[in-house]
Amino acid sequence: MPSLLRKYGIYLLLVAIALAAYFRHVVNIDSGIILIALVPSVILHEVSHGYVALYFGDRTAKNAHRLTLNPIAHIDPLGSLILPAVLTIAGITPIGYAKPVPVNVGNLRKPRNQAVWVSLAGPVTNIILAIVLGVLVHARLNHEIASATAQSIGTAGGPGTGFIDRLMVYGGLVNVNLAVFNLIPIPPLDGSAVLERFIPDRYLSGYYDARRFLLPVVIMIFLFFPIVATKLFTPFQNMWAGTFIP
Repeated sequence: MPSLLRKYGIYLLLVAIALAAYFRHVVNIDSGIILIALVPSVILHEVSHGYVALYFGDRTAKNAHRLTLNPIAHIDPLGSLILPAVLTIAGITPIGYAKPVPVNVGNLRKPRNQAVWVSLAGPVTNIILAIVLGVLVHARLNHEIASATAQSIGTAGGPGTGFIDRLMVYGGLVNVNLAVFNLIPIPPLDGSAVLERFIPDRYLSGYYDARRFLLPVVIMIFLFFPIVATKLFTPFQNMWAGTFIP
């Protein structure tokens, strides 16, 4: 029985979260689209770490068969499923993470310098995805507005209301959020790589011991103080929307 609980516990928890969301009436088509956009975004974020590490000489991710877009290889039950679902239920902009791609910094040709680029590859990938999706949204909505009649613009089925339009918009916003979140200079988030570059070698061992405890602290802050997420993400979301949405 304990082995069955360990094996299927994650699925039972997801069912419980789904039921809670249903009875609280917080799940709708928009929250579903956001979660659909989140999964490939976090996967591409992680794969980019592995490819940049490979470019600098570390084959750890490649040997572990993690340089793949197959979601099964990257899904982390907590970060990819439970955390986004819980945040959605709580009415907070969902964020998440995939199973970290393994990187052996010691295999890099210039470990201290190149480790920074490996870490920043994830947020840079999300920024590029946000820009690409923004350009596509801008072009698609402009085309729809130009081709729509005055009557169709005034209806619920006008430009920007289709599934593809909403998927691209939410995909762009999700990638903005992922980039901003991961650039927070708190270990083990990617932005801390810049901070690590200035830590003297003699303190690195203690720093690495402490960093694994800090991510739960960041998550708890987002869960119990949602105003922090609002203040952090909203200016960048508005900047993206103001730039690309006609």
